[in-house]
Amino acid sequence: MNLKNTIQTALNALRAHIGRSALTILGIVIGVAAIIIVMSLGNGAQALIVDQVSGLGAETVVVRPGGGLADIQGTLASTALTQDDIEDLERRGNVPNLVSAEPFVIVGENVEYQGEKYRPTVFGGPAVFISDIFDVPLADGYLYSDSDIESNARVAIIGQDIKEEIFENRRAIGEDITIKNTKFEIVGLFEEVAPMTGFNFNEMVLIPHTTALTYLTASNSYNELIVVGDDPANVEKMAYDIEQTLRESHDLDFDEENDFTVQTQEEAIEQIESIVSILTAFLAMVVAVSLVVGGVGIMNIMLVSVTERTKEIGLRKALGARRSDIKRQFLYEAIILTGIGGIIGIIIGATISFLASIGLAAYVDPNWRFVFPISAALLGVGVSAGVGLLFGIYPASQAAKKSPIEALKYE
Repeated sequence: MNLKNTIQTALNALRAHIGRSALTILGIVIGVAAIIIVMSLGNGAQALIVDQVSGLGAETVVVRPGGGLADIQGTLASTALTQDDIEDLERRGNVPNLVSAEPFVIVGENVEYQGEKYRPTVFGGPAVFISDIFDVPLADGYLYSDSDIESNARVAIIGQDIKEEIFENRRAIGEDITIKNTKFEIVGLFEEVAPMTGFNFNEMVLIPHTTALTYLTASNSYNELIVVGDDPANVEKMAYDIEQTLRESHDLDFDEENDFTVQTQEEAIEQIESIVSILTAFLAMVVAVSLVVGGVGIMNIMLVSVTERTKEIGLRKALGARRSDIKRQFLYEAIILTGIGGIIGIIIGATISFLASIGLAAYVDPNWRFVFPISAALLGVGVSAGVGLLFGIYPASQAAKKSPIEALKYE
């Protein structure tokens, strides 16, 4: 029997039991659809994060104390970056390509208003710089100035979510909020913007970093510096100069490791892509377990089918079909079932991912976009066909071994 006739026979057998065939491939459909959804949303999240990180600008370098993003706890606890470091960096001879070095402080404190406590993200940093580099305009009020920073002014700019939670429909400008028993006058209100990686300005209270150090943190160290260079082409050189300057100012010997992390935007993007890719791959492997479950189901159904079609097998053998013909027919049936399941799973997975992307763009971030993972589609079809081959071999072998005489006697 040639290949065309074998496939045709297999298709006829599957059509004769269409309900059972549909139930058989259900596990494959669910498994492949889940892989498509996980990888599509994972790739969409990765693209969004990379776009946001890239928004800082190719000419920027981020300096963090400790191990940086790889060691968040150590970074928050470290006191390795101070105002002295900024002054060393700003000396023209040390980092010639530096335009500015802007400090940031994380303040882990509640906000109080009229006896009620709220838990926003309280940041210390330069307001004008933040508004410009992150493209976050004001809806009301004004941005505190360099003179406010120099004088440790107790002023604050709040996000829209904080304003609505505390003040509802009332105007917030001119009101006082309390952070760690210190009153701050609200002088600005950010416009509502989409959350960014590490910065949700809608839930943020921004104050001068000098004020944060003086009144709130009881420290003289910063949690992050954003260093802006004169040209993206000079970023690598600037990052090297920053590292050498800080090593010298921290009195580190040549064999001592840095107590800070210098990261260009390209390095940050590569790190984020690596982290998200590993997480997405892990989740895809977890949901791929359902393909194995579906494969076991196919093997069981095929074994039942072999028993039900014993007489058919005996008749075909009596008419001259070889063991290899019988084996191929049942093997093709399993592969066709899983192949169809893989294709349906891709269609369903892509549809759900597309609808999920629309929802995420509407409610999470308007910049979220649908990403169809071609590699996941090819993987889904390939794995599902492989599952059919793997779990179809045993039932096909059992069918091929049946004696034609005993099979014809079977009732």
